[in-house]
Amino acid sequence: MAKSQLEQALTRLDDAARYLDLDADVLEKLKYPRETTKMRLMVRMDDGSRKSFMAWRCRYDDTRGPTKGGIRFHPEATMDEVETLAFWMTFKCAVMNLPYGGGKGAVQVDPHALSKAELERLSRAYIQAFANVIGPDRDIPAPDVYTNAMIMGWMADEYANIVGKSSPAVITGKPIALGGSLGREDATARGGFYLLRHLERDLGVAPGSTVAIQGFGNAGTHMARLVADVGYRVVAVSDSRVTLYRREGLDVDAVLAAKAGGSLAALAGRDGVEALPPEAIVGVDCDVLVPAAMEDLINAANAGEVKARVIVELANGPVTPEADEILFRKNVVVLPDILANAGGVTVSYYEWVQNRQGFYWTVSEIHQRLRANMETEGRAIWNLAKEKNISVRSAAYVHALKRLAEAIEAHGTQSYFAS
Repeated sequence: MAKSQLEQALTRLDDAARYLDLDADVLEKLKYPRETTKMRLMVRMDDGSRKSFMAWRCRYDDTRGPTKGGIRFHPEATMDEVETLAFWMTFKCAVMNLPYGGGKGAVQVDPHALSKAELERLSRAYIQAFANVIGPDRDIPAPDVYTNAMIMGWMADEYANIVGKSSPAVITGKPIALGGSLGREDATARGGFYLLRHLERDLGVAPGSTVAIQGFGNAGTHMARLVADVGYRVVAVSDSRVTLYRREGLDVDAVLAAKAGGSLAALAGRDGVEALPPEAIVGVDCDVLVPAAMEDLINAANAGEVKARVIVELANGPVTPEADEILFRKNVVVLPDILANAGGVTVSYYEWVQNRQGFYWTVSEIHQRLRANMETEGRAIWNLAKEKNISVRSAAYVHALKRLAEAIEAHGTQSYFAS
């Protein structure tokens, strides 16, 4: 029987545990979600009918602080996926040394099939259902796939209505006018960009190296702009419908304009731009491949096609464990999701801190803090990988697990109570 997504993710925990002297209590606590709540949301549609949507919120582990994680609206969302994402968030927050545990939420819905008014009612219904689960000191949601700042603003407003007071720290990723943080919009890509720049010499890449970006949503578009601005050559980008490829490099401004116009494919055939199938992005000839969309892009079936020397995971879980083994044998360096895309949760943490203190930082202060965080943790993980001769992903999990173990063991373990 095939393993569930969470069971696959837990193999990372087992792998990391081999490099640490852990009390049994640590693994017992981390191999199960602490709390998963399942609710059916009833929403009044524009035609007067009522429609129900399945929704979840998982608080995986709160040993190091309140849980933190996004809410996605997606037609294929499942509880298994939500719990897996919350597991990854637990380790991501520990990697970045944030005082958080991991959480995640989802609604099984195609948001593109809803009107704007229906989308607002759905967003508020989610908070009505989960108001007792979330809270600024318990569980702090944020945007994820197909959710955005406006949706977070609706959710924060609904929570304030329920508790009877303004509580901006309950949700991050809000509009700036509603207590959001400067620098949050491009934080996921910027964190990965800072990590790439910091490790350039170690990775053997530099401005002039070629980049391919899979997924051209928020993270992908910002990454394209950031790397192009310092001289990297973006040779391919893709969305769910097409891969655009030009060996000499794409005009990033033109690609962004095509995306804003609704169709990357509109550029195909112009100035030597080729249109390839969306899945072709995996095998594009490039130095750096940036998966920036959904899970399981690179798997056992296509990992052998990867020509990139470096993979920067801006998506969550884009490389399966089986593919990881293949890539490691091919000497492809994977900068893993729990490190490479941690810029988003890190700036969400800054937003939470600013909301709580009522004092807001400039965008340059945000960027400076984010860069320092990414470089500090990135360097520690890189050195650990070299010291133990393991993959960067394994090193990231060891780095995070050590912090989680210290927090769990601080409450007392079997050996303490047995003595």
